[in-house]
Amino acid sequence: MLDQNLRNAVEVLNAGGVIAYPTEAVWGLGCDPFDALAVEKILRLKQRPVDKGLIVVAGDINQIAALIEPLSDAEKQLLTETWPGPTTWLLPDPNQCFPPWIRGTFSSVAVRVTAHPLVKRLCLAYGGPLVSTSANPATLPPARSRQRVMSWFGRHVDYVVPGRLGGNARPSVIRDLRSGSTIRS
Repeated sequence: MLDQNLRNAVEVLNAGGVIAYPTEAVWGLGCDPFDALAVEKILRLKQRPVDKGLIVVAGDINQIAALIEPLSDAEKQLLTETWPGPTTWLLPDPNQCFPPWIRGTFSSVAVRVTAHPLVKRLCLAYGGPLVSTSANPATLPPARSRQRVMSWFGRHVDYVVPGRLGGNARPSVIRDLRSGSTIRS
């Protein structure tokens, strides 16, 4: 059974809203990655250009099965060694499972399967992955408190999911699955 906070968040997401929620290391802004208007609102709040792309977070690997299916067994093994956890992988998206406002100018999608219990429950309750971008205007450090989120975004966020940050000191590592390179450490 879902608690009221998760029901509220899912209701806002289903209505095309933007939520703020605690992640593994920082507060994030989230929405339905397939809702162009909701994503546009996040980009506007963050003052972030669409061409950079956005990270999506999933509650389990099944929520991103369309991206996983075409991968080699070795690539799948690499993902299962780091998920659930704080590694975001750039996965090829040859079938364009995710829209251009998520991919940006890239042919890949930045995705992670969360180990944060609240984020996992949120994604599973919603029934799919969510945008997961740090809650901060461009050039400012990510919010590490609900108060900071409210001071930056206030009423422009449709719902703030109460909860605590995970134990990570830094946002997720970003790695490219095909090249093996680390984009953010």
